[in-house]
Amino acid sequence: MTRQYTYELCCLVVGMLFICSTVHEVDSFSLRMMSSSSTTTTMPGTGKTAVIAGASGYIGKSVVRESVRQGFKTIALVRDKEKITSKQGEAMYGQFFEGADVVECDVTNPDQLTKTLEKIKSEEGCDGIDAVVSCLASRSGIKKDAYAIDYQASKNCLDSGISVGARHFVLLSAFCVKNPWLQFQQAKLKFEADLQGQNTMSHTIVRPTAFFKSVSGQLEVVQQGAPFVMFGDGKVTRCNPIAEGDLATYLVDSITDKSRENAAIDLGGPDEPLTMLKQGEMLFSAVGKKPFFVFAPLWLFDAIIDSLQWVADKFESEKFENAAELGRIGKYYAVEDMLTTKPEEKFGTITLQEHYDRIAVEGQEYDPYTTMFAKAPE
Repeated sequence: MTRQYTYELCCLVVGMLFICSTVHEVDSFSLRMMSSSSTTTTMPGTGKTAVIAGASGYIGKSVVRESVRQGFKTIALVRDKEKITSKQGEAMYGQFFEGADVVECDVTNPDQLTKTLEKIKSEEGCDGIDAVVSCLASRSGIKKDAYAIDYQASKNCLDSGISVGARHFVLLSAFCVKNPWLQFQQAKLKFEADLQGQNTMSHTIVRPTAFFKSVSGQLEVVQQGAPFVMFGDGKVTRCNPIAEGDLATYLVDSITDKSRENAAIDLGGPDEPLTMLKQGEMLFSAVGKKPFFVFAPLWLFDAIIDSLQWVADKFESEKFENAAELGRIGKYYAVEDMLTTKPEEKFGTITLQEHYDRIAVEGQEYDPYTTMFAKAPE
């Protein structure tokens, strides 16, 4: 998702003509700080242990914070603990990890991962691991990364969770796996099949449509007077993205919500279907500028992808093969809807216009949980 890919990758493809767009992964905000899915005064996670894989990632950080907020003993697995605990890390990420135990572990190493979970299980005050939440996502989406992270690292988490007797597995997947013509989608589906095919742990698969950052990437260039770039006539695709904080709440709620057990759930935000043209209009409204649009023809994707693939095949070039795949990722998000319309598949309280209005003033890194900026020191 992260991952997290959309228009940032589109721009990679058409960057020779328009270098404007970016997209996929920023910490947004959630008003769900003031509410809980629990119907009692006891927090649902009290006395339970949740292990978060991919904890330092885009969505993972919010999931860690929400897990702590809901009362779970929260173990945040990170590849590089220094990234979180250093002076600079504290300034950037401290508010996300307060109250959590940050544990360094390489989830691509199955032996190390199993030993880490065994140690967590044996610690005083831990009655066993109640849930493993995987927020893992390959950064690029190319084949090698996708199968190493979206599939194998996620499977390592499942296998290690089973070996230590963990009860439930929550997977952050992606809505786009429903039409899987990209490598990372196929890798995710392969793991989903493994997860659904075992009967040792119960599970919940959550497939969000898009994150707010994935439709906010052009904010800064628009503020600087550049046009809002879209493909086709701007009405080719529609979406209803979900706020990162709302998604984190849904993922953590899924640990204890029995109605979501062994289910694969498509999930979008509260907005009605939004075209790219509508998103652009909303963004210009938020920054107080007159709309200025550039429409890129969709045929550019095919021309560029075909050219890159021809070079890849001709010279057996992995570099050009990866570039062609990035082009296909860009095209995918330019032509495919990321939209849920069923009431039961819409969740959260934050609308995209509210998000735009806030980041137009506070910037992309605005964090309403602490009403301060999450920035590294100068």
